[in-house]
Amino acid sequence: MPFKYRLQKVVEFRIRKKEEQLQIVIKAQAEVRRIEGLIEQNNQTIIKTRQDMRTADPMMYESYDNYLHHLYEVAEQLETQKQEAIAQLEHEKSILVEREKDVKILEKHKEKMKEAYLEEEKATELKRLSEVAVQKYFRKTQEQKEDKEKELALKKEGYEQNEY
Repeated sequence: MPFKYRLQKVVEFRIRKKEEQLQIVIKAQAEVRRIEGLIEQNNQTIIKTRQDMRTADPMMYESYDNYLHHLYEVAEQLETQKQEAIAQLEHEKSILVEREKDVKILEKHKEKMKEAYLEEEKATELKRLSEVAVQKYFRKTQEQKEDKEKELALKKEGYEQNEY
């Protein structure tokens, strides 16, 4: 009879939950990368605006200053978003670690149960073989006993015939 783990559905459920959490972690990582890309894009815009400001008409300096001020505010907002996204990513990773731990615990339990099952099967098989061996031994001793009785009976008949 093959091994059947009684908590297999729980193991499968936990594996599904772990895989779902892994997808959430991947999405959180993508969000962090997206925000980092926006930060890099904003930094490039700041650098380009500064370069353009050097060659611009002095009448436009105030507009450039206002635009740079706006870009710095955007950079601060993006940094805040990045920190929040990183915190969310760390939170999701910790959940993933917990789910992986839950799966490993059940898989280890399953392995121990399987080993116990195999040991039990082995013991049952040895017991069965032992019983067969005992029966063979008993049969063999019975046959030897019968053979000796037949020999004695033949010897007795042989002695009785010699006497007549």
